[in-house]
Amino acid sequence: MINSDNPDDPYMEIADIAALLDVKVTSVRQYRARGELPDADHRVGQSPLWLRSTITTWQAARRGQDWRKGQTEQS
Repeated sequence: MINSDNPDDPYMEIADIAALLDVKVTSVRQYRARGELPDADHRVGQSPLWLRSTITTWQAARRGQDWRKGQTEQS
């Protein structure tokens, strides 16, 4: 993680996001390629960076992996 202006809300690289979400780095890259990941908050050269708060807000709004299972059980 890279420090931002707010020490409680550091910038995160793709590897940091993968660790937070407990997924592989390739999964985060796929989220980004499909347009599912929010736009980067900052860039250093070619490297996109996201504030931790951006990722935690996005993560909270995402559907869980079992959302289809829940729908079929209610049908």
